[in-house]
Amino acid sequence: MTQIHITPLSPALGAIVEGVALAAPLDDAIHATLTEALLRHQVLFFRNQPLTPVQQRNFARHFGDLHIHPIYPNVPETPEILVLDTHADNLPDNDNWHTDVTFIATPPLGAVLAAKQLPPTGGDTLWSSGTAAYNALSPQLQALLDGLTATHDFALSFPASRHAISDAGRAQWEATRVKHPPRSHPVIRIHPVTGHKAIFVNEGFSLRINELPQRESRALLDFLFAHVARPEFTVRWRWQENDVAFWDNRITQHYAVADYLPARRIMHRATILGDAPY
Repeated sequence: MTQIHITPLSPALGAIVEGVALAAPLDDAIHATLTEALLRHQVLFFRNQPLTPVQQRNFARHFGDLHIHPIYPNVPETPEILVLDTHADNLPDNDNWHTDVTFIATPPLGAVLAAKQLPPTGGDTLWSSGTAAYNALSPQLQALLDGLTATHDFALSFPASRHAISDAGRAQWEATRVKHPPRSHPVIRIHPVTGHKAIFVNEGFSLRINELPQRESRALLDFLFAHVARPEFTVRWRWQENDVAFWDNRITQHYAVADYLPARRIMHRATILGDAPY
């Protein structure tokens, strides 16, 4: 059996995994190794993994049921694979620090992102560890945050002004609004496996802290958004075609750098459903 090599990239999070072919069936030993590595390193990177949409879907399914995104387009024959195709006529909307799909009751456990077409330069993605960011807070602020909840709203990242222009887009957006009303989650969530605490508010979807007046909520959210983005909690990945990233969405945030326009960048993502944060 091929030896699996795992090379950490930073103290906070991130590791390169070698010796695994993601297109092949995963046996129990490889599944256990990747699961343990994900829990330890929070985001895993794999080079030279030319996955078809079906192969990407099948790999992600080893870790849970898959989400079908209500707004982003997908691969028609494989709807579990959403398509992030950004260029001058479809500007990026993920160039902020966010945790995917926190506007649902059971936000994703994780995601598998594959690089399909890249710009000549740029287009990196950064990840931040919510656990490292939480652990760096003072005990007094940790105690305050542990008792708070926040409202998450899909319209914050998917505003009607962009996604509801056409009649079809308006109908899809309004249906999503009805199906996914604003949700409350803890500001600090506990990882269901490790028990570690992590900051769980993000710029993409967190609208307000429910227990605070608006001005206090805004000031505290702005502080937490800036705190999570501190370099010592992050890792930056420079993509190559057919790279794959697999991250624990429960305790990380990520930022897709939009520095490549008017060039084009195409990524495929499979999103693995999780459980209700607590």
